[in-house]
Amino acid sequence: MSEIITETETKAAQHSQPRLRDHSGNRADILFAFGVALALYVAWHVLEVLELIYVSALFAVVLTPVMRTIMSLRIGKWTPGRVSAILILLLAVAASAALFFFVALPPVIRDMHQFALELPSRGPQLIERIHRFPLSKHVDVSALNARLQALAGNFAGFVFLSFKAWASSLFFIITGAVLTVYFMLEGEIAYNWLLSFLPVDRRQRLHTTLARAEVRMGKWLLGQGLLMLLLGLTSMIVFLFLHVRYAYALGVLMGLFNLIPYAGAIASMVLIVLVAAIDSWGRVIGVVVFYAIYSQIETSYLTPRIMRQSVDLAGLTVLIALILGASLAGILGALVAVPTAVLVAVLLNEYAVQHDPIIADVKSSDKIE
Repeated sequence: MSEIITETETKAAQHSQPRLRDHSGNRADILFAFGVALALYVAWHVLEVLELIYVSALFAVVLTPVMRTIMSLRIGKWTPGRVSAILILLLAVAASAALFFFVALPPVIRDMHQFALELPSRGPQLIERIHRFPLSKHVDVSALNARLQALAGNFAGFVFLSFKAWASSLFFIITGAVLTVYFMLEGEIAYNWLLSFLPVDRRQRLHTTLARAEVRMGKWLLGQGLLMLLLGLTSMIVFLFLHVRYAYALGVLMGLFNLIPYAGAIASMVLIVLVAAIDSWGRVIGVVVFYAIYSQIETSYLTPRIMRQSVDLAGLTVLIALILGASLAGILGALVAVPTAVLVAVLLNEYAVQHDPIIADVKSSDKIE
């Protein structure tokens, strides 16, 4: 009798275990969904901070090859370590910025101050030049003269009111630079900690994939630097030939602003056209014609070849990445769009793309031939 009772209890326990497991699994799924929803809610409210962290980490990855190159240098018996390499990089950037500010900017600041003082008296001269322009009949000259007078009077108030926005942007840039330095110093520790959440076999595969992405992202910086150098040098030469004021400073700004896709070119060209318009409309036409020709050469020849060789991305992919980055995060999104596209492309190629061995064999045989 006791054996029958024991067998009955055992069967009842076996039937009850799956139900308990089902209930515990449902609770785990509910808690996981709640955690994901809470994480998304918090991420939405700190979206700007997350963007800053992501951009800083991305720039740290891009600048890591530069840091390693400095670490490979040998000065006598001394070889720079990680901290020394970062200090050398920061000193090089600071020295370049100081050279630009102390050599190129003083004439600009002096002329701007003089122009602001003389604007009320030089307004009629500027209006007279506008009269000579072919489309001047469609311009309300009296209203434009009144606006110029108001601009001269309200310039100081505008600078004071915009100080808060400039201070906020400056704080954002400084914070991003500090975060980038910290990622370069301690990024490997955080990277290894994140990888430790994965199983060992998956961890090694992901590490190899991200290492390939790091190499290609570093090449993006090299290609972008080459494009900036070409634009800066050619702009400086053309501006000197056209006798545009501040040719050296404008050439440097033209090259630096090329780091920001589309928006940088527009901002720099507006500034250069305004400077050229101070002297003559002929110089304005010369500047516009130069940039129209150069932009066509850069878009159709330089950028596809340099970016194709450096990051191995198609031109259509780069264009789509720039559009998506600009629409999601404005100028900042466009700035990091290409290296982000490189990272996504490497991950998709490793985990999502199904390679056809027949096509791969045909391509390899074509290369051998």
